[in-house]
Amino acid sequence: MRLKILAFLFALAFLAVSGRLFYWQVVRGDDLSQAASYQHNDTREVVAPRGDIYASDGSWLAVMRQNWLVFAELPKLTENKEKVAEKLSSILAEKDDNNEVYKQNILDLTDQIYSSLTRKEVVWVPLKHKVTSQQKSQIEKLAIEGIGFEPEDSRFYPEASSSAQLLGFVGKDDDGLDTGYFGLEGYYDIALSGKPGFLLRQKDVRGAQIVGQGVSEISSSAGADLVTHIDKRIQLTLEENLQAGLEKYGAKQVSGIIMDPKTGAVLAMGSYPSFDPKKYFDYSDELFKNPIISDVYEPGSVFKIMVMAAGLDSGAVDIDTKCDICGEPLKVDKYYIKTWNNEYTADSTMTDVIVHSDNVGMSFVAQKLGADLLYDYLDKFGIGHISGVDLQGEVTSQMREKGTWNIVDLATTSFGQGISTTSMQIITAVAAIANKGVMMQPQVVDKVKIEGWGEDIKPKEIRRVISTQAASKMTTMMEEAANNGEAQWTNLPGFGVAGKTGTAQIPIAGHYDEEKTIASFVGFAPSTDPKFVMLITLREPQSSPWASETAAPLWYSVARDLFTYFGIQPEN
Repeated sequence: MRLKILAFLFALAFLAVSGRLFYWQVVRGDDLSQAASYQHNDTREVVAPRGDIYASDGSWLAVMRQNWLVFAELPKLTENKEKVAEKLSSILAEKDDNNEVYKQNILDLTDQIYSSLTRKEVVWVPLKHKVTSQQKSQIEKLAIEGIGFEPEDSRFYPEASSSAQLLGFVGKDDDGLDTGYFGLEGYYDIALSGKPGFLLRQKDVRGAQIVGQGVSEISSSAGADLVTHIDKRIQLTLEENLQAGLEKYGAKQVSGIIMDPKTGAVLAMGSYPSFDPKKYFDYSDELFKNPIISDVYEPGSVFKIMVMAAGLDSGAVDIDTKCDICGEPLKVDKYYIKTWNNEYTADSTMTDVIVHSDNVGMSFVAQKLGADLLYDYLDKFGIGHISGVDLQGEVTSQMREKGTWNIVDLATTSFGQGISTTSMQIITAVAAIANKGVMMQPQVVDKVKIEGWGEDIKPKEIRRVISTQAASKMTTMMEEAANNGEAQWTNLPGFGVAGKTGTAQIPIAGHYDEEKTIASFVGFAPSTDPKFVMLITLREPQSSPWASETAAPLWYSVARDLFTYFGIQPEN
C-alpha cells in the first residue's frame, strides 16, 4: 500500500514538473527567449549625421560639429566616485562670467554626476552630452579607468542669431531624439535627419562585453545637405539694416524679405527681435515664429497694388480713368470713407489714386470691379492661400466667402483693411507684377545633395495672374508713387524703383487703435528689368506711425547696397 501511495506521489510530482516545464518552455517560451536576448544582447541606435545647410556661395548657415557623450562603465570604475564627480564637473560645468553662478554650476553638476555613478543594478551610465573635443582631451588626461566617450553630433550655427527664424533650430522630441523645429530645420527635417543605424554586442551578466564575441553593426545613412538661395552678403546687409531700424524707429518688431521675382528664389529673409538657435531654450517661444510667414495682419495701402492691378487687367479702369467720386468723403452705408490726410481732389486719375494713396479712389475701383470679380482676382493673387514656401510654420487667413461681401466689405478691402494677409503673400503677389503678371512659388532651397548625388529644385510657375500689359501699367503707376508719393523724399534719384507704402491701423477689441500701426514698403528695381523685390515691415514704430517716414527710408537704405551689389546704375 505504501509503495502504491509513493508511486502515486512520484507520478503526481512528475506531472506537476512536466506541466511547469510545458508552461515555461511552450506557453512562456517566446517571452523568456526575448528576455534572455535582452540580457545577453546590447543594442544601441547609431544616430545618422544630420545634413548641413549652406548659403548660395557654399558657406555654412548650419553645420554639424562633432561632440562627445561622456559615459561611465561602473564595474571598471575603481576610483573614489565622489572625487571622480568633482574632477569631471570642474571640466564640464557651464562657464559663466559671474563667478558665483559658475561655482554653483560646478556643485550642481557634481551632484548630478555622483548620483549617476552610484546607481544600482546598472553597469553603463551616460554622464554628459555635447562635450567638446577640448573637454574630451582634458578628461582623457585624467586617465580615469571606466570613463569613456562616444561620438555624437551637435548643431552649430556660425552666424548665431543671423537667419534664426529662417533656419529654425534642432531640439529634442518626446523620445529625446534630435528633431528640427520651425524654418528649414523643421520643413526638411526628414531629409536632413538621414537614417539611423544600430550596434549589437553580446554582454555577460554584469553587462560587460564578452571577449571574443563580435560586434554587429547596421550603418547609418547621413542626412541630405541643403544649398539655399540665400545670398550671404544680401542677408547680412538686410539684417544689419533691420537691427538699426528696430532701434532707430523704436518698433516692436521689424522684418524684411528679398526675392528674385523671375524665379521666386528667396535671397534674404530676416526679423528682429531674434534668438540664438544654439541656445533656443533661453528664449521665449514667441521668437521662434517667422513673422513673414506666421503673422497675419491687415496690410493697409500696399494692398492697393493688387486691387488696382485687378481693375487694370479686367478693363474696369485704365491708367487715366478719372474718379468721379473723389472730390469728397464717400458715404458707404452708415460709414464715411476718407483719405488719410483728409484732402480730396475731384476727377483724380487712377495714377493719382495710387500716388496719393487715395482710399476713396480705391473704393471707386472696387465698385467698378464688383465684389465677386475682385474676390476672383485676389484669389488668383494668392490671398487666403499659403504660398507653399519651403519653411515650416506658414499660415494664412481665409477671405470671407465669395458672395457674402457687402458694400462695406468691398470698400474697406480695396484699401487693405478688413482683410488679412501675411508678408509672404504680399511679396509673392507684388513679385508677380514685377514678373510681367506671372506668379512664381517662393523657394528657399536651391539644391538637395547627398553622398555624391544632387537634385536642383527648379523654379515653379504657379499661374499667370494678370496680363503683361496690365503688369506694365501697374509698374508705371508704382514708379510714379515712388517718385512723387509721400515717400518721395527717400527716393534715390535716377534709379527706377516701383514701390508703394502702406500704413495700417491695428484692430483691437472691435475697433482700430488710433496710434498703433503696421508700416510697410514694398517695391522692386530696376522697374524695367527687376533684379529684386523687397518688402520691409515695422510693427508699431514709435518715431512715426507713417510708413513714408519709417518703412520707406529703411527700404531705400537696404536698396542702396543692393544697387551696388547687383551693379545697377542710375538711368540719368
